[in-house]
Amino acid sequence: MILTDIEIRSAIEAREIVIIPFDSLCLGTNSYDVHLSPYLAVYTDEVLDAKKHNPVRHFEIPDEGIVLQPGTLYLGSTLEYTETHKSVPFLEGKSSVGRLGIDIHATAGKGDVGFCNHWTLEISCSKAVRVYAGMPIGQLIYFKVDGGIENYYNKKQNAKYNEVNVRPVESMMWKNKW
Repeated sequence: MILTDIEIRSAIEAREIVIIPFDSLCLGTNSYDVHLSPYLAVYTDEVLDAKKHNPVRHFEIPDEGIVLQPGTLYLGSTLEYTETHKSVPFLEGKSSVGRLGIDIHATAGKGDVGFCNHWTLEISCSKAVRVYAGMPIGQLIYFKVDGGIENYYNKKQNAKYNEVNVRPVESMMWKNKW
């Protein structure tokens, strides 16, 4: 079941959901709008390797915005820091962003109960498009969980993305054992 605006607000008051900064104008009927932070990153290597750490170059979006180019993977982050303790957060792009040809995630649209961080976005575009820091970029949708939780994400010893960071975080696939 998806949480409604009333249930999201109630969960925020109970500290079951944390959104910083929170703006009640961003609360929709059954979602919360999140915004693009000023930070982007791109991988520096032409070929990425799943078994090694792939370095990135971080940069800031200037006031006049930045033009994203097709064929380039940009890592971005949400301006908002979020915590979710009793529901599963899903991040989806806003329809207005999609209509500009922007995808905000390749695969990582679902968070885990216990996720406490800024969201890293995997941004790609089908056409050159100018974006700006602070623009609405996505919306968080919260689903109720059924049953108890034994393994909260923020308490997992092998969780790769627990270190709080306002900048986008590159893939940590290389930390997996296979």
